[in-house]
Amino acid sequence: MLCTLLLVISARMIFADVSPYIYVLGISQDAGYPQAGCYRAHCMPAWTEPANKRLATSLAVVDGQHRTKYLFEATPDMPEQLFRLHSVAPDETYALGGVFLTHAHIGHYTGLMHFGREAIGAQEVPVYAMPKMRKFLSSNGPWDQLVRLRNVLLQPLAADEAITLSPQLVVTPLLVPHRDEYSETVAYLIRGPAKSALFVPDINKWEVWDKDIRELVRRVDYALLDATFFAAGEIPGRNMEDIPHPFVDESLKLFGDLDDAEKHRIIFIHFNHTNPLLIDGSAAQRKVQSLGFRIATEGMRLEL
Repeated sequence: MLCTLLLVISARMIFADVSPYIYVLGISQDAGYPQAGCYRAHCMPAWTEPANKRLATSLAVVDGQHRTKYLFEATPDMPEQLFRLHSVAPDETYALGGVFLTHAHIGHYTGLMHFGREAIGAQEVPVYAMPKMRKFLSSNGPWDQLVRLRNVLLQPLAADEAITLSPQLVVTPLLVPHRDEYSETVAYLIRGPAKSALFVPDINKWEVWDKDIRELVRRVDYALLDATFFAAGEIPGRNMEDIPHPFVDESLKLFGDLDDAEKHRIIFIHFNHTNPLLIDGSAAQRKVQSLGFRIATEGMRLEL
């Protein structure tokens, strides 16, 4: 009986070790929390207490069976995020299999600089990007130097075409409407052997997408969705139509009639420094959670 129990426990430990999972490395908008130049009351707790700091939105996918790890987004906070990833998937054991980029806004690609010769001096890190994003990186400094020196190897992506990373891990980019000044923007569908995730850190509004976000939520196990701003008027003195995102209060209405299991799949992420969902215990957090939705946290692990 004891031997059987030990075998079961061992099997579970092995499965837990090899089953791929998502590891959340950051949850804030591109500029992080606190944001540069913000010394208002909502930012001060993060200036005065480092534990309240939040990094720019990034995910890792760890594939234990193939001892490989992947980054989704290359943020300005990459040094700390690489360390956090190293703590759960050490470099000595897990190779960095690649970086998947969503678009050319500062919080999503500028961390590539840390692969350059002034920093890591990396060799041929695969960077997966859409056509306009690849052109932007290969024809504009300083990013083109990373390409010329082969610190990174640009890997092609095409909308709705799956990339098989291993027999148990498949990634598919989905075009989304966003402010595409320098590149197109994509979301990612990440499929593991048992579960799947949708990652949409940036989109203009749900209703302008040619895909039905409610139906996508129903088809995945996790939906990490753009929650940049909680409500209109959140940034005094700026026209928020110039920086469109789905407001959280809009998303709560849109998803309000999903059943409890479907709501639980939704995990809000990518919070601007003004968003009260960043503040633990805030009324906004309590409201979202009371309605059955989840809020991303750094260190969150989602089994695939």
